[in-house]
Amino acid sequence: MMQRILPHPLLTVMLTIVWCLINNEFAPGPILLGLIIGLIVPVLTAAWWPDRPPVVRPLRMIAYLLIVIYDIIGNNLTVAMQVLFYRKDSLRPAWIVIPLDLKRPEAITILAGTITLTPGTLTVDLAQDGCTLLVHALHAPDPDAVRDDIKMRYERRLKEIFA
Repeated sequence: MMQRILPHPLLTVMLTIVWCLINNEFAPGPILLGLIIGLIVPVLTAAWWPDRPPVVRPLRMIAYLLIVIYDIIGNNLTVAMQVLFYRKDSLRPAWIVIPLDLKRPEAITILAGTITLTPGTLTVDLAQDGCTLLVHALHAPDPDAVRDDIKMRYERRLKEIFA
């Protein structure tokens, strides 16, 4: 019964918060309307979410998000320095193939999105068999180190979250 009324509780909370942010106030009116939207949208879209991934360790998702935010901020500064102060011929862009241990499409999507959100890297393609990602790095003097960093920093954590 509860699953039918509240099929995606995190989506409900997120939609409520986003609605309040759009309205630029956390007053009773926007909160109530955001809650109504947050309850209706997941119910109407539940048919397109038949196979929700089990999140085994939700607290690790919070830690993952904090790491991603930290990396986004740090890499913004790094890329700004590279663009402003490096000579163009000193940058070493590289195409990097990342073999995936992840199997769930949702986890692979989060990994690809994380790579793309992090300045200086871009997920370009997912192999048809879903076993490798093609990533472009703006400056990768050692492409193997970038690959290993992505696997250790992001993919390992996603494997723990979506066990």
